[in-house]
Amino acid sequence: MENVRKILIVDGNRHDVNALNRSLGGSPSGEGYEAALRRLDPDLDITIVRPADDGPDCLPKGVKLTDFDGIAWTGSALNAYIDEDAVLNQLPLAKATVETGLPVFGSCWGMQIVARAFGGEVRAAPKGREIGVGRMIRLNRVGVSHPMYRGKSACFSALTVHMDEVCVAPKGAVILAGNDHSHIQAFAMENDGMKFWGVQYHPEYTLAELAAIFRRYGQRLIDAGLFADQDALETMSANWVTLHQDPDRRDLAWQYGIDDDALRYERRLIELANWLKYSVGTKTV
Repeated sequence: MENVRKILIVDGNRHDVNALNRSLGGSPSGEGYEAALRRLDPDLDITIVRPADDGPDCLPKGVKLTDFDGIAWTGSALNAYIDEDAVLNQLPLAKATVETGLPVFGSCWGMQIVARAFGGEVRAAPKGREIGVGRMIRLNRVGVSHPMYRGKSACFSALTVHMDEVCVAPKGAVILAGNDHSHIQAFAMENDGMKFWGVQYHPEYTLAELAAIFRRYGQRLIDAGLFADQDALETMSANWVTLHQDPDRRDLAWQYGIDDDALRYERRLIELANWLKYSVGTKTV
């Protein structure tokens, strides 16, 4: 089909985490990302690879990175600063994807692993987890004029789940946004022919995906004081699934402080839509 763009999705999670997420009503990271991109352009030709378990040479036989028009990195439950195999497997691939000069987008882990691969620093966030809705993410002067944020408010909320953060951006990277939780909520690396856009939050997530993640983390969220007990966690998870199915439930949206930036898919997906349109060159967005 003419003008069909080929996208490589790099799923940063291990197989066991993806399987657990599916069992709790969520999606494997790669498949969830695919669903988000297909909502923007259903004709995309998408390939998913999983280097956490399969190693950096995880592309299908005979396929090269340069066979694609764009590359997207998902989130992951891994910590980019820990030297375990599932992380070390991904560092050379992260560097290689960006060095192709192809448009690359990274969500959360995707931004963190690219940051480390290019000499930046990732750490456990001093303020702990930012999970659910990340609030008051503010674009700086550069962010306001960057094509990733065309059509975005200068201050917005987003769906988020992270315990780590990029604390030092790679050389040549330009910070675009931050909030009180994490100084770097987005950066672009567009020097030396590279075309990387990264965000700390998850424009690809749905509220139902977050509900599955609440359940997956379970007791850890209770121990962190984010839920009083398991019943409170289950109630919120169920209500978020309801909001996913019926975003016009203003009573629930008000109860959890979820505004349209996080509630409406057309607002959540602005960054990915702009990546496809302005960087990858998709015609149907």
